[in-house]
Amino acid sequence: MYNKLQYVSQGNTVEEQLYNIHQALDNGCDWIQLRFKDSTSLEMFTLAEAIKILCEEYLATFIINDNVHLAQQLVADGVHLGLSDMKIAEARMLLGSTKIIGGTANTFEDIILHANQNCDYIGLGPFRFTETKERLSPVLGLEGYQSILQKMQQQNISLPVYAIGGIQLDDVESLIDCGVHGIAISGLITTHPKQRELIIQLNEKLYVNI
Repeated sequence: MYNKLQYVSQGNTVEEQLYNIHQALDNGCDWIQLRFKDSTSLEMFTLAEAIKILCEEYLATFIINDNVHLAQQLVADGVHLGLSDMKIAEARMLLGSTKIIGGTANTFEDIILHANQNCDYIGLGPFRFTETKERLSPVLGLEGYQSILQKMQQQNISLPVYAIGGIQLDDVESLIDCGVHGIAISGLITTHPKQRELIIQLNEKLYVNI
């Protein structure tokens, strides 16, 4: 089963992105989602190529946000697709059955759509307001997760769900209790002064019942 902690990268330049991802890897993250929206094609390729090498060194899973063709070109472990990105079924045709394809969801209907297109995991959110993402979908809160995960159970949809969006350390236990598989973290890890300590604490909470 997939790692329970995903790091979604941050940084306004190639250098910032590379530094932040290297720090996350060095301090214990073993799943990296490369997200670099405001970049040129050359910047994205240069960064992704470097991150793939880093992830291989750290034995980490390497997912590229949004860019299916780049994931195919670099033989990344997979892609994460937003609701306005390439359709999951189309990405599956390009990448094949062995690659990981995740999909963003904000509603139960989004999850049904992804499940019908052979998605591997769901990034469900946002949990609360976050400045990391522009054009934020409606905030779900804990009650929103509970409602959607309950509907998934009723419909026998067993896709792993990752909570995302403004999650703090104190939120993890309640999110796991309501049924999420894991969490995707960006700003909390990027800006934390003691990353290794934080990542250990996050993993302790995420893997407490295993």
